[in-house]
Amino acid sequence: MLQLAGREYVHSRQLLARTRKETAEQYAVSTCAEHPELFDAAVALENQTWEDLSFLDFTPAHDAYYDELLERFPEYHLCMIELGSGEVVATGMCVPLRVAEDAVLPREGWDWAVETAYTQNGRNPNTISALSISVPEHLRHRGLARDMINTMRALAAMNGYSRVIAPVRPSAKCYYPNVPMDQYVNWVDERGRIFDPWLRSHVAAGGRMQGVCDRSMVVEQPLHFWKPWMGSQLAQNGQIPLKGALVPLDIDLGSGTGRYVEPNVWVTHQA
Repeated sequence: MLQLAGREYVHSRQLLARTRKETAEQYAVSTCAEHPELFDAAVALENQTWEDLSFLDFTPAHDAYYDELLERFPEYHLCMIELGSGEVVATGMCVPLRVAEDAVLPREGWDWAVETAYTQNGRNPNTISALSISVPEHLRHRGLARDMINTMRALAAMNGYSRVIAPVRPSAKCYYPNVPMDQYVNWVDERGRIFDPWLRSHVAAGGRMQGVCDRSMVVEQPLHFWKPWMGSQLAQNGQIPLKGALVPLDIDLGSGTGRYVEPNVWVTHQA
């Protein structure tokens, strides 16, 4: 047992087995099922990490099912805790799914994973789908996000599942919103590596890109909804840049709506 900030936590060596040696020495990993008191801190960290992109909370699937999935599957809600401070430094939310090994993963991506996990309700799962990995800004570039990928792989193996699937949101795509995703995923840097850092991390952890899910997250809301992110640009029709978005927002003044259709990239990892 490990004493962290006045509490004892089970140090899950199995979950840390595939992470770097320094990670296993400096951090504990647990789930919200093992330690329910971590739940609020994990949710707060996720909300803080994604605050600037909070419009993504309003896909129909997220709005209807995500919060309930957090409550329903605490054994798939991972928390990484720094041993010295007791601080939750990373979280990873995933859900159990039943997916045929030879199935083509759908173009609806993240929204599909959420809705399917809710509908299946954990019946005969053989796969984990990653939904989010959250690391505070001041702790990024330390490899913790990649460690969380490997922790999810370990969690899948511990449950006897064959793989982890992930509708990955490429981290640098927001700087190139007008480039089609099927072109972007083929970019390489000056060293010949995958250009996007987050896709590169997944592949470095053993992941395989399986194709673009071009309707992974869809948000369609009245124009006033988008004002915090768009301001005065809402006065024109057509494709409008949206801060942090992977593609432009489509404004339709006639219907009074803005529609955002985010493409992600399916990546699979063997457990």
